[in-house]
Amino acid sequence: YDPQWTEATILTEREGNLYGRGACDTKGFIAAALSAVATTDLRTLRRPLALVFTGDEEVGLLGAKRLATARPLEIRYSIVGEPTSLQPIRAGKGYCLAEIVVHGREGHSAYPALGSSAIFGAARLITRIEKLATELEREQHSDFDPPFTTLNVGLVRGGSAKNVIPGECRLTIEWRPIPGQKADRLLELINAAVAEESKLDASFSCEINASRTDSGFEIAPQSKFVQLMERLSGQKARTVAFGTEAAQMMELGAEAVVFGPGNIRVAHTSHEHIRKADLLRGVELYDRLATDLLSRVPA
Repeated sequence: YDPQWTEATILTEREGNLYGRGACDTKGFIAAALSAVATTDLRTLRRPLALVFTGDEEVGLLGAKRLATARPLEIRYSIVGEPTSLQPIRAGKGYCLAEIVVHGREGHSAYPALGSSAIFGAARLITRIEKLATELEREQHSDFDPPFTTLNVGLVRGGSAKNVIPGECRLTIEWRPIPGQKADRLLELINAAVAEESKLDASFSCEINASRTDSGFEIAPQSKFVQLMERLSGQKARTVAFGTEAAQMMELGAEAVVFGPGNIRVAHTSHEHIRKADLLRGVELYDRLATDLLSRVPA
């Protein structure tokens, strides 16, 4: 967080808002969930209730993936606590990340024939990737905005000096696949583009290192779980373009809905906060959901 935000780690209340790093994403949900369990009469529940806390969500869903691999429990229903302004989210895009390293050959810039520019090679590949973005727009999921897999070349780093032919150029690319599409679909298209470029230029060389290929998730709007959450929250279920741990919960057998207090637009900012009224409303809704789902055995 910004070092000038001196109260980042001190919870501060102003005008009905609670300020602090992570207050919205996702300490608010944790507080509301813990408070709900504390007020729920667990003796009335006929099915087990679990609180699951994961680490390193922001850097690759590492805790959730470890949980999904270990399979210590099976889940029937899961509420994933991202800030959604207490609106049920029944589907979300995935998140993927890769670094592409284009190799060249260094040389004095006054004698271009002695070298091979990695930056020129990277530029040609980026042009191809831009065309792939348009190609991905043809595969659509109408429930999303935008309704297709988006991609972004967010970082480009290359060269060592103004008068040296660059021997290396690195690209960082991320993409957010729509549910139902293979998470590595773009990787397949990029590999094909690299093969085409290599045919045109025998000196072209690159490697692709994918660090994340996380798929999206989706449950049907007709799901009784979704309909229950719509009824209790008073809001229609929708979709989101950002990644969550819902896919890992589904690997454990769950119908997963993302649902939490707080507005995602203030998360990760130097004025991150959550409305106290939203927290209290979250406690009420989580208590009602647990009672409704677990005090009887669903058909």
